[in-house]
Amino acid sequence: METNDRILAGIALMICFCIFAPLIDVAAKLAAQAVPVGVVTLGRFVVQGALMLPVVLLMGQSFRLTRRTLSLTLLRATMSILATYCFVAAVRVMPIADALAIAFVEPFIILLIGKLVLAEQVGPRRLVASAVGFAGALLVIQPSFAAFGPVALFPLGTAVTFAAYMLVTRHLSREMHPVPMQFHTALVAALLCVPLLVAGDAAGEPSLALTAPEGIFWLWCASVGIAATVSHMAMTYALKFAPSATLAPLHYLEIVTATLFGYLIFDDFPDALTWAGVAVIVGSGLYVIHRERQVARAARLTVEPPAPELR
Repeated sequence: METNDRILAGIALMICFCIFAPLIDVAAKLAAQAVPVGVVTLGRFVVQGALMLPVVLLMGQSFRLTRRTLSLTLLRATMSILATYCFVAAVRVMPIADALAIAFVEPFIILLIGKLVLAEQVGPRRLVASAVGFAGALLVIQPSFAAFGPVALFPLGTAVTFAAYMLVTRHLSREMHPVPMQFHTALVAALLCVPLLVAGDAAGEPSLALTAPEGIFWLWCASVGIAATVSHMAMTYALKFAPSATLAPLHYLEIVTATLFGYLIFDDFPDALTWAGVAVIVGSGLYVIHRERQVARAARLTVEPPAPELR
């Protein structure tokens, strides 16, 4: 495939992700009206694992895990459980667009973890942009907190745990093909969810009650896993075909599609303050992406000085 064709394919797959990813939230919001959040979370991973198993077999991928890949998979699965649980708990009562806007501070958290924990070089302009992005999130959280209470903080939990999930994925992707990675993460996450639900049910925690879905809610729970599998595989292969710097700005289309689905299905539409917060978060995020590109370009020029001019 030609380079331009690969980039176009990556862009198309990223747009596919931005369409299908909000459907995870739509299905989760519908399911969580009658199904405990923990069961919706478990359902996502059971369906994802069931869908990925035949793909792994058809592709002839290995099921073998080394001690290191198993450890990273356990960590990735744990972060995925926490991110999913927090977001399902949030959208059960909050508008999808509001919850997603708050969760979009995740790139800033990755930046800060890189700076504070991994000792990566992060310039002051990107740190300021991250602070501005968090300020935008506060614009969304403030009215949401007044309307829904502490549940408005759950998307921040998603942002933190998903940032950790992405950092683990960076390391794991160097040692494992994305298809078995998705399968093993789903399998391990499902196995981890079961004892958590048993313990939560015994403790009388409503969100972790072991209550099976009924009627149409089976479909909504299954749809969470289907949409998650399709969207995450689309993103995985998008990153295989096109540079992340090219695809990153497209990720913000997810807010547009989430707002559209939320309005059409739940009659939810962000208020002016929420839109202001979204604008600040998106603007800050795009600036961070811009700076990342500039830094990467400067690094390439340092390593590979331009060829001398022909005379």
